[in-house]
Amino acid sequence: MAIRNMTPAATRSLDADMTVDEFKEWLRRFDTDRDGRISRDELRRAMRAIRARFTGWRSRQGISYADTDGDGYIDESEVDGLIEFAQKNLGLKIVTY
Repeated sequence: MAIRNMTPAATRSLDADMTVDEFKEWLRRFDTDRDGRISRDELRRAMRAIRARFTGWRSRQGISYADTDGDGYIDESEVDGLIEFAQKNLGLKIVTY
């Protein structure tokens, strides 16, 4: 399934691999205010789209895990931390190829 053709409301299978670039492109679709950062609410909506459970709690955990500068948002420099969180805690399979 190609992530680039998905709408924000579409769901993503947790069984399929996605590349880092596909993950970043998919995540950008949830940046509703187009500020180049992902807020906790935007991350919660992304998690809902993949049918994750406890999205409020998990989005707080994801922000806390990846937000290295403590501003409450995930920016481009912090996405790698969010990828690590998604692999460990959401069961996403994100590969580098």
